[in-house]
Amino acid sequence: MKLYHGTFTADVRQPDLSKCRQETDFGKGFYTTRSFEQARKWATLRQKRFGAENAYVVEYEMDDAVLSSGEYKVKHFEGATKEWLEFVFSNRKGVAAETYDMAMGPVANDSLYATLLLYERGVLSVEATIAQLKTYVLFDQLSFHTPKAIETLRFVKTVNVHE
Repeated sequence: MKLYHGTFTADVRQPDLSKCRQETDFGKGFYTTRSFEQARKWATLRQKRFGAENAYVVEYEMDDAVLSSGEYKVKHFEGATKEWLEFVFSNRKGVAAETYDMAMGPVANDSLYATLLLYERGVLSVEATIAQLKTYVLFDQLSFHTPKAIETLRFVKTVNVHE
């Protein structure tokens, strides 16, 4: 499978978990997507936000069989579900109960933020939040949380997508 990572810093041939941010959707990890366009949007958004000179999409390959091999603890969410929503919120608050080598599912990106904020404040119920989220096009993400998981990625190339 082809995976893409959007960044504004540099060519990420070998991901470094120590440089990954805390309190993200699936916890501290290295995030990728199967969508080049989603990675490009993320890279250029961060480039603009931080005033960086460049934006890059880094392409990797990974054997699909890794996800079902049983060698890795993989959490896979099939869309925006109650379990996904609770997992994302616990990770974003830094109180995740369980960790995984890899996690796969929808991205809770900035366009969903208003809906997620209403849920967090108790304005929307879980059911209403899920119904609202299903009106969005949800991009996928596959995150890597352990050095063992990172080893499954093979660097292919880097593309400068500077706007």
